[in-house]
Amino acid sequence: MGRLDGKVAWVTGAGSGIGEAAAQALAGAGARVVLSGRRRAPLEAVAARIGVAARVAPGDMAVAGDVGAIVAGIEREFGRLDILVANAGLNILARGWDQLTPEGAASVIGANLNSAFYCASAVLPMMRRQKDGVLIHTASLAGRFISLLSGPAYTAAKHGVVAMSHTINMQECVHGIRSSVINPGEVATPILDQRPVPVSAEERARMVQPADVADLILYIACLPPHVVLNEVLITPTWNRSYVASLARAGR
Repeated sequence: MGRLDGKVAWVTGAGSGIGEAAAQALAGAGARVVLSGRRRAPLEAVAARIGVAARVAPGDMAVAGDVGAIVAGIEREFGRLDILVANAGLNILARGWDQLTPEGAASVIGANLNSAFYCASAVLPMMRRQKDGVLIHTASLAGRFISLLSGPAYTAAKHGVVAMSHTINMQECVHGIRSSVINPGEVATPILDQRPVPVSAEERARMVQPADVADLILYIACLPPHVVLNEVLITPTWNRSYVASLARAGR
């Protein structure tokens, strides 16, 4: 028997990277998984690799109506939701203050912060009725520390996700609901393609891989109901910011 037999999980940003790896890990442990993202074709490709345990529900997580419709569909089909993996997000190339436009900021904040709020707001009523449920949010090291690398809009949005997750625990713990936020350092996902400075294949190979974060998500999802892992940092051993600091120090 799988550790998540009988459980239903909803994974956003499931068409690639961390979301895809998380969906595969949860399904491998026995969960039925609902895959969401803006593009149907990548979701269907992931679902085909997973098999009958996967269902595709496309939508834009930055649009509250899309989120509400997906959650309503989950409730109609399954009658429950045990695990939310709120992983949707994006960044842009023109991210510094000298390039950032209101439209660019809105797209980054919408995809990273608004989407997390909409997903949490939509699933909490069902989880309250169940007196059970775990929400797992993908934030970023940029959600705990401030640097220029990720840009101000992304950094602000991910700080908001971290704060949001902690407030869920503060209010919803009495309903048996747990919220965990994961702050990864550099992960070798397609979002790296939006870096102003290209990242080489050699550098990507040294980074945290999507499967590493998926293993952590699966661990959190399988924790007993009386335990919550509030916040986790996961970074590459070969941390490029540390290595750069050592080089500047002549070490």
